[in-house]
Formats: sequence, C-alpha cells, structure tokens
Amino acid sequence: MVPSTDIPTLAVLEYIPYLDQDGQLPADLAGKIGVYAIFNQEKTLKLIGYSRDIYLSLKQHLVRQLNECYWVKAQVIERPNRTLLEDIKTSWIQESGTIPVGNSIDDAKWNQPIDAKLAMTEAEKAKLDVLDELELSKLFKNVARRVEAQILAELESRGVKSEIRFNPKLKENGLLDLK
Repeated sequence: MVPSTDIPTLAVLEYIPYLDQDGQLPADLAGKIGVYAIFNQEKTLKLIGYSRDIYLSLKQHLVRQLNECYWVKAQVIERPNRTLLEDIKTSWIQESGTIPVGNSIDDAKWNQPIDAKLAMTEAEKAKLDVLDELELSKLFKNVARRVEAQILAELESRGVKSEIRFNPKLKENGLLDLK
C-alpha cells in the first residue's frame, strides 16, 4: 500500500484484514485515492474498484456484501488520475485471469444502493396498487428500516464497530445506501 504512480501487480501487494481486531476498517485508507481489490474469507478475488476515498468505498461494499469482504489489497495514488486508476484496475483484472463477480454478474449487488423493496412481504406487495404516494412512501420507509435493522444486526454479529449511517432520504424510495 505504498503511494505510487507505478502499476504494481496484485500479487505483490499484501493482504490487509477488512476488519481489524477492534472491528474497524483500515483507517489508513481513509481519504486516500486509489485502486482496491476485495477478497472473501478464502482469499478469492470478488471485486476490483477505485475510489477517491478507499475507506468509504470499503465501508459501502461491506454493508452491501458483508459475507464477501474479508481481505483487501490497495494501491494508493497521490493525485487523482482517472487514466492511471483505470489502467491499474484493468491490469489487475488481466492478472487475475478472470473478471471478478463484483465487476460482472454481481456488479449491482456491490455498487448500487440496496433495494429493500425486494424484501417486501406478500401483504406489503398487495398494498402497492391501493396506496397513495404518501402511504407508499411510508410503506417503503418501513420496509427499508426493517432491512436496515437486519443489516446492522449482521454487521454487529461480524464484529463491525465502525459507525454505519444510512441516508434517510433514500429510505422513502425503499433504498439503502450509506450517508
């Protein structure tokens, strides 16, 4: 995780635990621009991404794909340079020999807000056609809160201690994303 403009191979970078012994994400990546690779518990590559704040991106991925986030490798760069970020990402994908699921079939699961509406009960779905806009918003918000509580409980059981706050505005649309 040395700041650089060179393209290191993914193989030479060290695995960093996603969560330290205190249940915190790697604080030294906070506010850092760079490319990162996420691995599951067996160190199978799941996603390669880049960000203007690696720490915040890792937190977002943890909330969305808790059971796939156990290890990370990161390359920090000093100045924002989209071309360099893309080049590193492409190089790592080529090096891995396959496109990680988070960059292909599971892209939305890793990179889009959580659609809490998918967890609606049959009774809630039955109300969709009869509710007005305000009631619909309340229904979506309640479903989002229920899914949020489940996610927070799963994070707690994994030992996550980092503060997790969801954007309250998105809940009205049945979506969950970090604030």
